[in-house]
Amino acid sequence: MELFPLKGTQVFGAIRVKKIEHIGIAVKDIKASNKVFVKIFGKESYKSEPVESESVITSFFQVGESKIELVAATDLSSSIAKYLDNNREGMHHIAFDVADIKVEMRRLKSEGIRTLNDQPKKGADNKLICFLHPKDTNGVLIELCQEIEI
Repeated sequence: MELFPLKGTQVFGAIRVKKIEHIGIAVKDIKASNKVFVKIFGKESYKSEPVESESVITSFFQVGESKIELVAATDLSSSIAKYLDNNREGMHHIAFDVADIKVEMRRLKSEGIRTLNDQPKKGADNKLICFLHPKDTNGVLIELCQEIEI
């Protein structure tokens, strides 16, 4: 394993993290929640978009170099809908921007940490994403994100 991270990254344990990309908040009503967060941040979300692969609608607020992502279900069978059936609205996941998502997925699997998908998926905000199994991460749902290069 390399001891020196890629430029612009920090090594936490062995994961190469550029920054906390966003904190995901599960909500029942995206429009009502947007109104709440506009009051909190004093500005509109900069982007709202559906993520078909996850059956959700997202809304993003820029906060410094990180973001808050509101996530609401568009289908009752989505993971967010199921989550909200058993939990209150609130923090759902924390996302880390990584230098190379495929390398991190392989490395984490070799460390015994399961991923919820075998390959990175197209997520919101021009990202490739992968979730780590919360049973392997002390109950925290962690999302790895990598900017899709155009």
